[in-house]
Amino acid sequence: MTSQAANAPETVAASRRSKLTPEREQEFFDAVLEQIRECGYESVTMEGIAASTRCSKSTLYRQWKTKPQFVAAALRSNRCVRIAGVDTGSLAGDLRAAARAAAAWSSRDTKLVQALGPAVMQDQELAQALREAIVEPEIKALQEILRRGVERGEVRADHPALEYIPAQLLGVLRARPMLDGQYADEEYLERFVEAAVLPSLGIT
Repeated sequence: MTSQAANAPETVAASRRSKLTPEREQEFFDAVLEQIRECGYESVTMEGIAASTRCSKSTLYRQWKTKPQFVAAALRSNRCVRIAGVDTGSLAGDLRAAARAAAAWSSRDTKLVQALGPAVMQDQELAQALREAIVEPEIKALQEILRRGVERGEVRADHPALEYIPAQLLGVLRARPMLDGQYADEEYLERFVEAAVLPSLGIT
């Protein structure tokens, strides 16, 4: 058997996959993430997504072999920095602005993270995709805010609280629904920054 013949099935599969337009692919991704938010990860099936997006389930299975692979691809397709572009000229101002920006996506992202919780503990690719899509971009954005604050001399570079600021802000987003039964809105996050985050950095 020639090398060309041996590669033929893979070439045909690649050709079939290429027929999906980026817009159609994004429709699948949006549908699966929304169903996960509303119904939970375990309740979502490839068959259900196929029905809701009016495609054959073979189309989904041909493109993504398993549900975890499909969801991981959907997460990566929605990667964006919610607090991108925050730069008020001061560390306190940046942290307050970051809190307001975080409030705008608090419920959607928190609901998604909660729904994926058990699944990411069992699937390494899914866990990594979740980190890449939602966690790491926000951590890097907050670290950049803190770096600028250090450069401006607003907080010393070796301040022990610097390491924990991303955990404070992102942690309260995830924890409030469990503690109070409601998502962290703008008013709550602004109070949190004033009462806990800024004092931990010695900023009044």
